[in-house]
Amino acid sequence: MTATDRIRSVVPPYLLRAVADAQAFPRAASAARTALASLDAVQAPKHEHLLAPRGVSGAVDRSPQRTITDAHGTTTLPGTVVRLEGDADSGDAAVDEAYAGLGATHAFWLEVFDRVSIDGAGLPLDATVHYGQDYDNAYWDGSRMVFGDGDDEVFRRFTVALDVIGHELAHGVTQYTADLTYQGQSGALNESISDVFGSLVAQYAAGQTAEQASWLIGEGLFTDAVQGDALRSMRAPGTAYDDPVLGKDPQPATMDGFVVTTDDAGGVHTNSGIPNHAFFLVATAIGGPAWLGAGAVWWDALTSPEVTASVDFAGFATVTVDAAGRRFGDGSAEQTAVRQAWQRVGVLD
Repeated sequence: MTATDRIRSVVPPYLLRAVADAQAFPRAASAARTALASLDAVQAPKHEHLLAPRGVSGAVDRSPQRTITDAHGTTTLPGTVVRLEGDADSGDAAVDEAYAGLGATHAFWLEVFDRVSIDGAGLPLDATVHYGQDYDNAYWDGSRMVFGDGDDEVFRRFTVALDVIGHELAHGVTQYTADLTYQGQSGALNESISDVFGSLVAQYAAGQTAEQASWLIGEGLFTDAVQGDALRSMRAPGTAYDDPVLGKDPQPATMDGFVVTTDDAGGVHTNSGIPNHAFFLVATAIGGPAWLGAGAVWWDALTSPEVTASVDFAGFATVTVDAAGRRFGDGSAEQTAVRQAWQRVGVLD
């Protein structure tokens, strides 16, 4: 299996390996080993973006069209249908959090960018909960969201964090737009774009400005036994966690810390800290709701024909500078903020 075939998971392999080696957390260690094995065992469908969207004929249904299924602790997908669009709360926290998270993500894309579902054509939103035993991850497999329950030693259930749901569905948006190759710098951009829009989904739902947002990804996933706030920090990459058992968040904030590796498809979850931090710098420089400023620029870039599947950091940065000029005016404060952010992280001269 190539890196581009792998599922898009929110917990990176390097963190799962640290948990797998953690003698202090035996239940979590066993769960992490299972989750690590699944990264290679579960294959994401190829080129799903080229297929005709399901459920679309004639006028596009602008409702979320959610279906939540329950795997009942197995790894058999899709599982049993437990909640459909319009159904009342089920009383199962994971089911209802997944349902609400899909709805909040759908509302963000529709209300902010007038995009109907992740494919822009009303694709039904499917999610499976209670996947596996103590499964330590959530992932997008090319057609559905899959959520584990966590191990309760290191990770809580993965439906608790709205930005995680937004992150994984944003992989679907990328799949249907730029379809960034999941390897090296384009793969790190793929991960970063999911962090960007996952964070924006949560900020939009909470009505937060760039100044009010935490800029943490996966906040609330760690149990109290872990010395850490989240999986990643866009404000300060490398500071999301620092735990004596699990180690320290390895993300760099600038190109000076860029990691050259063959692990994790060329460090896609590590080096994504660099474009993540650039986005944070733009969003806070512009101020106000980030989806109206930096988010709009990133969306323009993601949907630009100038962004190819293999684009690198510098290529994407250049497109965002141009996009900011088109949206806000050449020489505008917004365009200056974009250019200076990429310069500060060492991507542009």
